[in-house]
Amino acid sequence: MKYGRIKFVVSAIFCLTLIRPSAAYSQLYSTRSGFVGFYSKTVLEDIIGENDQVYVLIDAGKKNLAFAALLKGFAFPKQLMQDHFNENYVESDKYPKASFSGAYTGDVALDKDGAYKVSVKGNLTLHNVTKPIETSATLEVKAGHLVGVAEFKVKPEDFNISIPSVVRDKIDKEITVKVKIDCVTK
Repeated sequence: MKYGRIKFVVSAIFCLTLIRPSAAYSQLYSTRSGFVGFYSKTVLEDIIGENDQVYVLIDAGKKNLAFAALLKGFAFPKQLMQDHFNENYVESDKYPKASFSGAYTGDVALDKDGAYKVSVKGNLTLHNVTKPIETSATLEVKAGHLVGVAEFKVKPEDFNISIPSVVRDKIDKEITVKVKIDCVTK
């Protein structure tokens, strides 16, 4: 009888050690205040559009991530830029959001504070066009938070965004996109 009980306890401990790591790695992290900014710098004009109301969901167990941003959430230093962005370029009434879904590769120890280099690969949908994106990023585990930073470039024409020839020289051919997130377990 005693041997059976010891065998059960050893089996239970073994099962818990198998389950516990997978539970730790299947944690969902999220925020509704992620940041995405885009930047164009030319000799004629600098354009800055920033949105700090981006919804982010990260499944750390599967290493999947998803972002969604309402395009009308982007703020600009000049109201006229914001109007042109929403009405003429991204047509936010017709295509109200941008989204990204993908995965990251690289090891991130969720139980240990530190910064980890990862590679992110997925699909960006903007203006009803989906294009693959691949970039490097940093994920930092910090006091139970998952903090991320990434940067990549996009071309407006890749997303069927037409730039009138009158202002073409005021907008960079490649727009820099910066992402900053601070997610907590869900």
